Amino acid sequence: MNFEGKTALVTGGGRDIGRSVSIALARGGARVAINYNSGREAAEETLKAIKDAGGDAFLVQADVTDSGAVRAMLDEVGVAFSGRLDILVNLAGGMVARKTLGEMDEAFFDHVMTLNMKSVFLVMQAALPFLGEGSAVVNVSSQAGRDGGGPGASVYATAKGALMTYTRAMAKELGPQGIRVNAVTPGLIGTSFHDIFSKPEGRAAVAGNTPLRREGHPDEVAETIAFLASPAASFLAGVCLDVNGGLYFS
Repeated sequence: MNFEGKTALVTGGGRDIGRSVSIALARGGARVAINYNSGREAAEETLKAIKDAGGDAFLVQADVTDSGAVRAMLDEVGVAFSGRLDILVNLAGGMVARKTLGEMDEAFFDHVMTLNMKSVFLVMQAALPFLGEGSAVVNVSSQAGRDGGGPGASVYATAKGALMTYTRAMAKELGPQGIRVNAVTPGLIGTSFHDIFSKPEGRAAVAGNTPLRREGHPDEVAETIAFLASPAASFLAGVCLDVNGGLYFS
């Protein structure tokens, strides 16, 4: 993918899929702002990998659930990019914990929804003044948003499902301005997310039931995101693209 002269912001861009996305965009020639919240060390490793390969990137710290922090981040990015943001990848999020309906409280519900859905609203709203004709937004949802998720993931799945709807709504709203909004919905990808929240035997069972008989790699999701952000996808808007090895068909 050729992103020469383009600017990009990747929220949650310091690790796992975010790291792969940041590297893929930089490898294509984009100048990348790598957002992180608490994972400074991982973000610095991503930045080093990009710079060692001759790419151009910088780190920007912000909690994307905090509207003030988000506005400050976009102000910083806007100055660094001379007021133009070509690519926005909304990747920050997480399950937080697996909890059944009886185990969770209202605060947990609000936190997971804010982390995975409201954060995208906050970032997109703050980024809007810097997005323009030909720019692209790629949101990262999940297969959980299509099938309801695994045990204890109901709120996470709900947030990711809402994100797909929001993606379609924004595709309609921003499309007339020349801003394309799409999403990816990854299935089982080998990341620290599943290292934390999924049991090895469960992962093995899911991988075994996948037509391609394996987990996906973060780079495979990143290349799909890069495609959606590129001119090659210039007539795609409102798409929620499954990246799951054939495990689930939307």
